[in-house]
Amino acid sequence: MTATEPQEQPQRVKPCRIRALFNNIKFFVLCHGMLQLALLLVSGYLKGSISTIEKRYGFSSQKSGLVASFNEVGNTVLIVFVSFFGSRVHRPRCIGIGALIASMAAFLIALPHFISGEYEYTDDISRPNENVTGLCLTESERPSSNQTCSKKEGNGHNEVFYILLLGQLLLGIGCVPVQPFGISYIDDYANKKNSPFYVGILFALTVIGPALGYLMGSFLLRFYVDFNTVYPVKMSREDPRWVGAWWLGFLLAGTLLFLTSLPYLFFPRSMKTEEKSNTQMEPTSEKLMQEEKKAAQSDPMNELSLTQFLKNFPHIMWRTLRNPIFLLVVLAQVNLAAMVAGLATFMPKFIERQFSKTASFSNIMIGGFSIPSAMCGIMAGGMILRRLNLSIRASAAMCTAAVLVAIIFAMPLLFFGCQTQRIAGVFPANNENLPQCSPACSCSNQAYNPVCSSDLIEYRSPCHAGCKVAIKGTGLKILNYTDCCLTPSGYAVPGTCGSGCSHLIVPFMIFSSLTCFLASLSQTPSFMMILRSVTPEDKSLALGIQFMLFRVLAFLPAPVLYGSAIDSTCILWGEKCDKNTSCLYYDLDLFRTRFLGLQTFFIFGGLMFFVLSYVVLRRSSSAQPEQTEQINCSEKPEKEQLSQSNGQYEKV
Repeated sequence: MTATEPQEQPQRVKPCRIRALFNNIKFFVLCHGMLQLALLLVSGYLKGSISTIEKRYGFSSQKSGLVASFNEVGNTVLIVFVSFFGSRVHRPRCIGIGALIASMAAFLIALPHFISGEYEYTDDISRPNENVTGLCLTESERPSSNQTCSKKEGNGHNEVFYILLLGQLLLGIGCVPVQPFGISYIDDYANKKNSPFYVGILFALTVIGPALGYLMGSFLLRFYVDFNTVYPVKMSREDPRWVGAWWLGFLLAGTLLFLTSLPYLFFPRSMKTEEKSNTQMEPTSEKLMQEEKKAAQSDPMNELSLTQFLKNFPHIMWRTLRNPIFLLVVLAQVNLAAMVAGLATFMPKFIERQFSKTASFSNIMIGGFSIPSAMCGIMAGGMILRRLNLSIRASAAMCTAAVLVAIIFAMPLLFFGCQTQRIAGVFPANNENLPQCSPACSCSNQAYNPVCSSDLIEYRSPCHAGCKVAIKGTGLKILNYTDCCLTPSGYAVPGTCGSGCSHLIVPFMIFSSLTCFLASLSQTPSFMMILRSVTPEDKSLALGIQFMLFRVLAFLPAPVLYGSAIDSTCILWGEKCDKNTSCLYYDLDLFRTRFLGLQTFFIFGGLMFFVLSYVVLRRSSSAQPEQTEQINCSEKPEKEQLSQSNGQYEKV
């Protein structure tokens, strides 16, 4: 009997320890941070690979912007149901199921690589019978072009486009319950004093996800897109025709998503709050917590059916939007979110084109500098909020000051840019001083293999430069082109001439990182303003409406708007099978002005709404001096009391 007792005891203790682990809100915060890290890893990797996907499948920036934003469609459609089921379902389990759907979506996004065949580019010298393709030859001397117009390429890769849209749609559906359920679950069972700190940690962890996505893109895009079937590669990474292994990251991210979704299947529907587990909890705090729970249980919205809820949803949404603080703070966040959505999608492409850098280098700049700066800003904002125990009014003042200083550091970015390089026959439009011998070479309009002459004039292909001889090195790589009739010295080197101002990348990244840090200081205070400006029973609903407005007004239209602005600066479109593909050359001055001009517009919008929220709070507090005096003289001064007149919490 006594010999068997030590063997039975561990079997009884182990399930209890596991159960206690999954009843700990700190462990939930950790798991939720890891899940959002994995979800945003997919999002960051997609945005870091967007210029590569454009180049691979010939998409315009507007089209790729639509792909990047299409995951918001699923969010927008289903966010109403999240609002209805917010307090009625097993929230952790719903989060886990959504994460499993998102993992399948990541695998689906990688599918086009396996069904679209090998990447074909102009002037491919890896084929023995076409090793002189792209040189200046007469029509009779020129071999058949290596560009074939298959059905998929002839219709602009429509199948690939729709697969990417479907994958993004499923990814958005899987993300629907994650953030609203996660934040409300944490705020329900965390200590009210620790809740801002947990939310700050959560946002900081989620910022790491896109950073890792960009860094992973920087690493994987160094591999050729068809490295598993084509070896050796006859093209350098600096070649503008280079396409990296964009698909590989989605396979890795989908696997990580699957693993991080599993713990949510074991969290309970409800758990003990930190107040209950704290032996030094004050009676007033316990009583306040019980009152809030009773209010939530007596909420008449929980008694409505789904049909009744859908009928009443417009009225419920209008009731929530009538709260001026909620509306103004959400509109401020929408402006900042629109700015972030556009910049996150196309900033790598901006750096790549503006400073003549590779896609891999551009991803390092975003993932290694800009996003860590934003993460530090979010953490600093949460620490300031917790240390100073700011009221709603003080939080509004902090957000206003942070965005105002961010604007000051964002303005110089408009001047850190480059002028468009001289491109024969493209920019400037009239190059009358150049001899015109390229028509005799029968150059194809589809050819794109840039070369740079000794006088720093760029030509879209050796044929357009009139080059007749290609000098090859080891591995069939081209060293230079000679006997070029359009260049004074008669030779040209492969690759673009570049914009000639790559040295400006350092000050650009410094000011860009400072802007990200300062603007991110407002992230945690603004979210806590929303949580404290609505009644406890409307918390899940308010978060659902907030994220729905994010999707409809910011995340969905912003990438398409930025993409359209970028396309409007294109000065030469690529062609294949008599159809336009991705843009080959941009007017860099217009590119910089319109791209960063949209950033300035949105950040000014965020500042305006934060200022209005501060003005409303100041007038609201000055209009109720008598009520403030009564609250200050109450027996429970530390209790957060609900002001029925303005529908918000305010600590006095």
